[in-house]
Amino acid sequence: MYGSMSLNELNERLMDFGAKFSFEVNCVQSNVEGELVNILHEHGFDCEGIIFNPGGYTHTSVALRDAVSSIDSPVLEVHISHPEAREEFRHQSIIRPACVGAISGLGVEGYLAALRFFTGEK
Repeated sequence: MYGSMSLNELNERLMDFGAKFSFEVNCVQSNVEGELVNILHEHGFDCEGIIFNPGGYTHTSVALRDAVSSIDSPVLEVHISHPEAREEFRHQSIIRPACVGAISGLGVEGYLAALRFFTGEK
């Protein structure tokens, strides 16, 4: 469902792609809700955009929605799988209404599509 590319490989692809457009890509990962809130607050006022995969918190975290709502940087919600095609409890994102858009179901290519959105590359 999630493919075989490692997180490090994905991060390298994103950084290489961003470098082509003089974009500095900072890749951050955490499984801890409070740490994700802190990361959003730390980076959400001075970057061109945030590509955010909230994972299972997509459906449960009011704290992450509030964090996304409180920052200036636009946020794209990205999912490797397509949550709406999975179990019913995954069909609603609490966070998505606070985002400028969402990409799901494209595998890791969804992250590159999100980066293309922010770089303006077609």
